Amino acid sequence: MDQISSPTSARLRAMQAEGLDLDNCPVRTVISRLGSKWAPLLLQLLSERPHRFSELRRLVPDISQRMITQTLRDLERDGYVHRSVLPTKPPSVTYSLTGLGISMFESYRFVFEWAEANHRAVRSARAAFDAREGG
Repeated sequence: MDQISSPTSARLRAMQAEGLDLDNCPVRTVISRLGSKWAPLLLQLLSERPHRFSELRRLVPDISQRMITQTLRDLERDGYVHRSVLPTKPPSVTYSLTGLGISMFESYRFVFEWAEANHRAVRSARAAFDAREGG
């Protein structure tokens, strides 16, 4: 069977030929964070408007405080999220999307819309697979 050549496969072959570590692949390093368990949901919430930390905790009750903190820090580190500390007592922390986060989300929202539109089909495919595999 012939393999289909694509710009991505050509870039990966070139990186390998140059001895570059594929752990530094631009697509892999950017997408890995966005594909984590909690990042898509937090990004979707922040795309609506800025949220205080406590609001995000209430909106996503099954996420631990440690995990929401880590996910927000990772998103802030990558430049998608801005953390603003308000000088109140106690301090109030608000999270919002940065310009980079907004530009990324413009493309990412199509994936969310696709997931919502195809959720039942994916669940059905999983159930059929599990039934065949005895899972």
